[in-house]
Amino acid sequence: AASAPKPLPSSGPKSLREMPHPLATYSSEEMGPALTPSPDLLLPRSIADKDLSLPNGTPVDTSSPASSSSLLNRLQLDDDLDVETRDLFVTVDDPKKHVCTMETYITYRVTTKTTRAEFDLPEYSVRRRYQDFDWLRNKLEESQPTHLIPPLPEKFVVKGVVDRFSEEFVETRRKALDKFLKRITDHPVLSFNEHFNVFLTAKDLNAYKKQGMALLSKMGESVKYVTGGYKLRSRPLEFAAIGDYLDTFSLKLGTIDRIAQRIIKEQLEYLVELREYGPVYSTWGGLEVELSEPLEGVSACIGNCCTALEELSEDMTEDFLPVLREYILYAESMKNVLKKRDQVQAEYEAKLEAVALKREDRPKVPADVEKCQDRVECFNADLKADMERWQNNKRQDFRQLLMGMADKNIQYYEKVCVT
Repeated sequence: AASAPKPLPSSGPKSLREMPHPLATYSSEEMGPALTPSPDLLLPRSIADKDLSLPNGTPVDTSSPASSSSLLNRLQLDDDLDVETRDLFVTVDDPKKHVCTMETYITYRVTTKTTRAEFDLPEYSVRRRYQDFDWLRNKLEESQPTHLIPPLPEKFVVKGVVDRFSEEFVETRRKALDKFLKRITDHPVLSFNEHFNVFLTAKDLNAYKKQGMALLSKMGESVKYVTGGYKLRSRPLEFAAIGDYLDTFSLKLGTIDRIAQRIIKEQLEYLVELREYGPVYSTWGGLEVELSEPLEGVSACIGNCCTALEELSEDMTEDFLPVLREYILYAESMKNVLKKRDQVQAEYEAKLEAVALKREDRPKVPADVEKCQDRVECFNADLKADMERWQNNKRQDFRQLLMGMADKNIQYYEKVCVT
């Protein structure tokens, strides 16, 4: 008798369906025992209720800080916690503007230091422009379809709103590109990709771009043409939970991003009025000798408030907003990987149905069906591993971000109150 195809392996005792949305407001009592929050996917409701520790085991003191400046210092989230075990270091710096007949663009220096055997030299330094980073990301998506590829900052900006050649914009993009490469460098699979090696080492990247024009992912092509109009029956519960989580996460983070941008806009408008407001008191003090001292004091106080507010707005623009945008794009990248996983599963289901319709006695499942099942299993394993890695990075990034912004706000009010 024909043997039945083996079922897909279980994801283990911890189902991601048990994962509640981290930004939801309900309590664990309301969720019930079947939806106990997973410690790998949720932050504690109150950091004062339990001891925290970093991924490397370092305890985090949750007592009140002695001063505002110690808020961030007490939570050391250094990117180089495992620096002793790393063998590949990449940095992006030194942006330069190039003015040509046809176009004007910015290039960045990409410096690589490594002890890996697949590199011919221990150190490389090349210059890359944004479209080169975009090429790298596309090649990673083609060659590593089962993995989550870090997002790039958006390429286009609104004309008249942001000058893409301004020092502020270029520096913000440089930081984002640097983080993009560091995310790849830290990945146990992507960091060994041949296209990444070429990106870091090739002096003339255009030659490799031309060579790769006709090379497409075999898996992507197979999925594209084999699944046809077949509709996936249903996602496994754990991946359906991931999809729901990402939808809620994107929605909440998008709301925070819009509100934060509106706050910054109103702060800058207020700052313009404040800068006009202060000198009026100084001018008035020149006309009123008896009131000159207090009026000058008011003018100086308003000036200090202007400086403090400008610094706070810059911190939100340069540090807070980019992280929000990166994780909004990250969520979209994860959704795309989920869709690819669904396509591979749909292909597997379509092949199974085709075999069943033939009504032939076969000693075993056809090889192409088994290969397709292997790809589904590979997709599931890689996606879950990348999801866990993404959650760990997200926790660290947002702890550092929120603690830093709290510290900046405290410093702002300290400066304003002192004056």
